[in-house]
Order: sequence, then structure tokens, then C-alpha cells
Amino acid sequence: MFKTIFYLAETNILKGEMLNKKRILSIDVSSGTYEEFVNLIIALGGQKKSSYVCIANAHMLVEAHWSKYFQRVVNGAEIVTPDGMPVSKCFKFLYRARQERVDGMSLLPRLIEKAAEKDLSVYFYGGSPELLAQATIFLSEHYPSLKIAGTYSPPFRYLTHAEKSATVDKINRSGANIVFVSLGCPKQEQWMAEMKGSIRSVMIGIGGALPVFIGLQKRAPVWMQKNSLEWLYRLFLEPRRLFKRYMVTNFVFLWLLFIEKLKFNNRDYRVAIERVNDVNNAEREYKQEPEYKQEREYKQVSVY
Repeated sequence: MFKTIFYLAETNILKGEMLNKKRILSIDVSSGTYEEFVNLIIALGGQKKSSYVCIANAHMLVEAHWSKYFQRVVNGAEIVTPDGMPVSKCFKFLYRARQERVDGMSLLPRLIEKAAEKDLSVYFYGGSPELLAQATIFLSEHYPSLKIAGTYSPPFRYLTHAEKSATVDKINRSGANIVFVSLGCPKQEQWMAEMKGSIRSVMIGIGGALPVFIGLQKRAPVWMQKNSLEWLYRLFLEPRRLFKRYMVTNFVFLWLLFIEKLKFNNRDYRVAIERVNDVNNAEREYKQEPEYKQEREYKQVSVY
């Protein structure tokens, strides 16, 4: 009856540093303390492991619900952080477990700080040339010891195969440990999945966190962040761009979560989901073994 939910998420992360995941709707979201997330990302960067990190909010979970391919993309990430408060509260709502919010807005400056401290170089992919230029100036002034390996603003069109190859070569030659990707969801997640195995760095999809970090945009007050109202603040700032995303997507997310909670009231379903979590985590642990060689092909997609 419940065999359709037995999906084994494939991933491959550093031995001894795996974060367990729990199924939230159709996405396997990592669990752990904020610093555990930070330390693991830094460790991946330090080893220049070709890997990627998805920062999951309600929008991403809904996108994954509609698209099985995008679901596989997100579940293929080494780390999926609970970005918004609604996602982090899902751990309590569904599993009666506490989980800190690990959001992109605060994760970006923390990773920049740690990268400077650990002598790791960073690369910024995505965003306008003007944004990247201002970010470079800001980082040089506020983090003088930070190594900026490079920046690239891709054209607003599909890249040719030659351009993709040139991008991979440019990033690899830069020696970047961490690549921050600002293409927006779902393009940045698809791009990272496509580049996994080619780019020798840990890639992180940060969406619109960069302009907030460098002071070009304001972030919601702390009290709104803590009360799951940051989306309302952003909607107030950009109503035309975000109205459909928040008013429609948030409603769909709440509806899907309500249905999931009803399913969780069924003991057989709850046991089945817990079994999925256990099997997936055991699978990830097994794939840490040196003799294991990951053999997985992603559907090739054209993204910019």
C-alpha cells in the first residue's frame, strides 16, 4: 500500500560526518545543529569534494511535489537545510523533534566568515555583473583575508555545451573550495546537480541572499523571522514578483502539510515513513565506504 513512498535518495558524503535526513513531504531534509551544518559544508569545501547543498523552503518543497525530476535533484544533494521556519517546524509537527532553522540569509555570512578563517577560497556564480562587483568590494573591505577565487554572471539565456565546459574549466582552474550559486529556485538546484562530478567544489544555492548580505536589500526584523513572518516582509518589499509565489505556493504547502499530517495519524503510514528515513540514512552511510563508487546519471538540462 505504501510502496510508492519507498524512494531511496542517493547521496554520497564525507565519512563520519553524515547528517541524517527526514522525509518532509517529498524531500529528505537534513537534521542537525546549525554549527553541524556549517562544519560539514566547510569540510566538503576543504576536501574540494564535488557536491552540492540545497537550502529548502516551502517554495522548494512545493516545486518538488509538482516535479519528480526536481524531487530527485534536491534529494541528490549531500545536504538539504531547513531554510524557512515552516520547514524547520515540520520536524516538530510530523516527528515531534526539534530542529534549528538553517536559512540561507544567515548561512552565507557564517560560511564566508569560516572560509576566511580556514583559508578557503570562494566563487560566486550568478547575479548581475553590478551585484557581483559590489559584492567583491564589500567582501574585500569587510573580510580582507577572504580569498575570492572569481565571479561570473552568466548570460540570461541557455548556455551552449562549449560555454558550460568553459565555465567548469574556469571554476576548477580558479581553485575555488566553495561555489555560491545565485540563479534562483529551481534553476540553481538543477545547475548544481548537472555540475556535480564536474566542478571540484561544494556548491551552495543561495538564491537572493547575496544582495541582503552586502546591504543592498533589508532583511525582516528578528521578531518577524522568529514568528515565521519573513515571507510577509519580503512580499511587502516586492509584491509584484513574489505575490504568486507566496500567496499561492504557501497555501499549497500548508494544504500538502495538512494532508501529510492526516496520513501520519495512520500508524502504518508513519512506520513506513520512518522505515524510509532509516533505509535512506543507512544507504548514505554505506555509500561513504571507500570501495563504493557512485554510479548515477542526472538527466541533462539546459540552465543558465
